[in-house]
Formats: sequence, structure tokens, C-alpha cells
Amino acid sequence: MTPTDADHALDQALALVSRSVPGHGPGNGPHGGSGGPAGPGGSGHRATPWPGAREAAVRAGNGVRARTHRVPLADALGEVLAAPLDALTDLPSFDTSAMDGWAVAGPGPWTVRGGADVLAGTDRPEPLADGEAVRIATGARIPADATAVIRSEHSRESGSQLFAERTVVTGQDIRPRGQECRSGDLLLPAGSLVTPAVLGLAAAAGYDELTTRPRPRVEILVLGDELLTEGLPHDGLIRDALSPMLGPWLSRLGAEVVATRRLGDDPAGVEALLKAVTTSTADLIVTTGGTASGPVDHVHPVLERAGAELLVDGVAVRPGHPMLLARIGDRADGRHLVGLPGNPLAAVSGLLTLAEPLLRALAGRRRRPRYTATIEGDVPGHPFDTRLVPVMLGDEHAVPLRYHGPAMLRGVAAADALAVVPPKGARSGQELEILDLPWAAGGCFT
Repeated sequence: MTPTDADHALDQALALVSRSVPGHGPGNGPHGGSGGPAGPGGSGHRATPWPGAREAAVRAGNGVRARTHRVPLADALGEVLAAPLDALTDLPSFDTSAMDGWAVAGPGPWTVRGGADVLAGTDRPEPLADGEAVRIATGARIPADATAVIRSEHSRESGSQLFAERTVVTGQDIRPRGQECRSGDLLLPAGSLVTPAVLGLAAAAGYDELTTRPRPRVEILVLGDELLTEGLPHDGLIRDALSPMLGPWLSRLGAEVVATRRLGDDPAGVEALLKAVTTSTADLIVTTGGTASGPVDHVHPVLERAGAELLVDGVAVRPGHPMLLARIGDRADGRHLVGLPGNPLAAVSGLLTLAEPLLRALAGRRRRPRYTATIEGDVPGHPFDTRLVPVMLGDEHAVPLRYHGPAMLRGVAAADALAVVPPKGARSGQELEILDLPWAAGGCFT
């Protein structure tokens, strides 16, 4: 279903409000103001354009000095090679049979040699004399002087004689030593993602361990006094929808989530936030809520007290425009903080805008390839900002979903991706950039 006219009217109204009252735009988090074109907190700066915010996140991650470690194969899955994967041996390391059948020497017919069959994993077989054949299994070592392997289904036995029912070509169905690679060949360059297939290749090439870049470590801080951890919402309190969602989401983006904590809006909570910002050993702190300019929006003051550098302070995107990105410490060894708005879909927008490109860069992963899809139905746009709209991907079209307000998860829960809608909207049939959701795109192995 396409977005409704009411959605469009609401977006237009919100945009007008945010332009007329700088720094006091419509609430996009649990604590009110989100900052419009003037930026969060009424600071007078303009929000960063959405593409520029993503580029800033990539630059921030690329600027951090890379860490490496050496881990067993089983622990390297989803990490990135920090060193080239070079062949430690020829593959295969000896001539092997590619099929079950007969190893033969010279032209036929052949005399079947008695004794044991040649099986995989056995010692070097006896050489074949010209005109001899011996039964052989797939993966077994080829006897010396054998000239071909004949598949079982392409042969016929008559007494002690073997006959070929098809033309035999010298070398057929033999995998020669070094067919796939020679010792020292480059198999994969540094920067390659360790997928299940890479683990198999590394094992085949003789590796027991790999040198990789570890997953970025992430600490999640969920801010706010109004959040319940169980039961039904009541008396002005709402369920915490972010704690159950953010950890698994960030894990699917390739992060190691080391902790998820809830902090209140009282002075003790503010001091705990400051302590986390200044002492956490995580590569990235992700906060939720408190990024605007309301009475209990503490993220900006805490970052100022911590001496952090704001790299992105507000993004021209709906939902989620009061998101921010800050660097804590020096550029090469520093840590980062991504401040997400408190409303759930706005937080998702912040994840895809700032956290995902930052994490990919910190992990040494290549940028996700960009692609577009044809939108089915008109999609209303914000007059000035980019919109991210949940869509379901079909064979030929991306179908916009309803329930895409900043506080709603119903649309994105049914979605495969978010469509990037330019200011002023998109017409049916227009090509829009698509941001895959991590579970729809294969998670951290993409």
C-alpha cells in the first residue's frame, strides 16, 4: 500500500513548523524538539545533507588506526582479512581423480589389474603399465603413468578387459597438481570479508588461523525515564522497543555488542552517561534519545563536557534528523559516538545513515554496492529533506509500506529495505536508491 495523503500533509506541516521556529522542530524522539534546518539545539547551523552525513561516517571510520588479531578459522567468520591469503601449497597438491571410474594408461582396450582399488586418502598407488586399468575413486591419487580417467558410466567390462564407450582424451577427468593454484599464489587480497566459502578455501590451502580485523566493539546506552522493560504501557510510560532491537541489529551489521544499559534522565543518569563516554573501551557508543534541545536532552552537554568533536550534528533526513556523530579522543586512536533519536523508526534511520557506514569502515569492509529499484506508486516527500521509507521488494518494483511515522515499527518490521526518497517526493515508476535491511541482504556476510 502507498503512503496516504494524510502522511504527506503531516510532513508538509512539520516542515513548515521546523522552518518557522529554528531549533524547535517537531519531536522526533521521546523528549521533544529535534531541530529543523537550523539544526538541533537551536545552534543556527544547517543540518548535514543525508549523503554528506554518510560520507562523514565513512571518513571517520577510515581515519581510525586499524587493529588486527590472529584467530582460529572458526572465529574469523564475518571479519575482514588483514593480510593477503596466499596459497601455502599447490591445490590440488597431487594429481587426483575427478570422478569415480577407471584410471587407464595408453590406448584401450585395457587389462584390468587385480588387487585393491585406488581410494582417496591411501598411500601412493602402484604405477600403471601401458594398457592397464585400475578402478579409482573420486579424490584418489592418480597412479604414475596413468593417462586418463574413464567414468564408470562411460565404460564396460568384459572378463578381464575394460572397454571405453566414448572417445578417451588424454588427461580427461584428472585434476592435475596446481590446477587451482600454485604455492605462493594470491588467493584473496587483504580487505576481503571472511565468508563461509573463504573459510573453506583457507582450510583447503592449509590455514589453521587467519589474521583479521576484529569486529568493532559497541556499547548501547538507552536513555530516558519513561521506558518500561515489561508489561503494557501505562500512566505515561512506554515500552522500551530499542533495547530488544538495537543489539541484534548492530550484530547483523558486523559489530560485537559488549553491553546494553539503560540510563535515567536524573543527575545520576547524566553522570553515568558522562562516565561511559569518557571511560568506555568500546569502539562505538550508541545512544538513544536526548539528542535534541529539550529539558532532559543531555547528549550535547555531555559531549561538550567530554571534549568530544561533533562530526555530524543533525541530518536533513526524515525521520531521524536530530541524529549525531561525534569523535571522542584523537583521530587515529579515538572512539566514536552515534546519537540516535529516541523514536524507533527514527533510530533505524540513524542506524542506516551513520552507524552502518561507520561500522563498515571500522571493520575494514568495502562499501555496500549501491543499487536502485523502481517505486510502485507515488511517494510524498519532505519539501527540503531526504525521506527514508520502508518498502517491500518485489520482482519488478519496490512497494512503499504504511505505518512509517517516526515512532512506528510496524512498517519496517514488514519491510525488506528502505527507499531513499528525494526532497519533494517521487513519482510512480521512478528509480530510487535502496538501503537493504541487514537480514534481507544476508546480514554481516554481504
